[in-house]
Amino acid sequence: MDTEKIEMIKKAIKARESAVIAFSGGVDSSTLAALAFEELGERALAVTIDSPLFPRQQLETAAQTACEIGIQHKILPFSLTSVPYFSANTINRCYFCKKALLETLLEFAEKAGYNAVLEGTNASEIKGENRPGYRAIEEAGERIYSPFVEFNVTKNEIREIAANLSLSAASRPSAACLATRIAYGQPITPEALEKIEKAEDYLLTLGFTQFRVRVHSNLARIEVTERESEEALRQKDKIARYLKSLGFDYITLDLEGFRSGSMDEPYMKKRLEEREEAERK
Repeated sequence: MDTEKIEMIKKAIKARESAVIAFSGGVDSSTLAALAFEELGERALAVTIDSPLFPRQQLETAAQTACEIGIQHKILPFSLTSVPYFSANTINRCYFCKKALLETLLEFAEKAGYNAVLEGTNASEIKGENRPGYRAIEEAGERIYSPFVEFNVTKNEIREIAANLSLSAASRPSAACLATRIAYGQPITPEALEKIEKAEDYLLTLGFTQFRVRVHSNLARIEVTERESEEALRQKDKIARYLKSLGFDYITLDLEGFRSGSMDEPYMKKRLEEREEAERK
């Protein structure tokens, strides 16, 4: 990682004089919070949004990570009912959610007297066609600052910075909100989110590290890494029994394994077919 690039990020953060950091406890926000704390000290505040989309276990991890960094930490409650159109679960659901979350952080920062809101989107995340969440960030303009995007810092580079800072988040698997587990068009409800969270918590207790429980109606599609697929098959009876006790009718293991954004695959395939058909005309 280019040390000059890190210094430019720190200089840009310092220029804000005080800041709220959108903080999930993942590697991106943890690295950003650590850099902000280095430059701003007590004028930096890590803020975690507490909603049904955020697993309880991640909430605990965020609190522990903030303590590890030394930065002040605040948890803000957030209601899904305040997000118009979100529960319908369209392809643009992340736009509506992110917009509401950013407005919550901006309102808090203004009232508490902080000059800026920092968020940890990285250069690797903004590639691809379906990035509605990032559109909400762009629309916020200068009110929201994304230094990893401005200085073209990739996910791998962030992990490298985190390792150099001795952050426990450096090797932490990527996480995403629970809504990403639900197939587009299927309503997002507190009950569905709770069921998914319990299913994933159970897989954690069994020792799995990087996985998702995706939901299609009342079918649970489990994605695990190739390295852990044999273990999933070995424990298939136990897993199926527990997930059915949560109310799922069918339990499947995805042969393609864990991959981020798998719910977007049908959408991307359709877009590709439409482009190819247009080119043939």
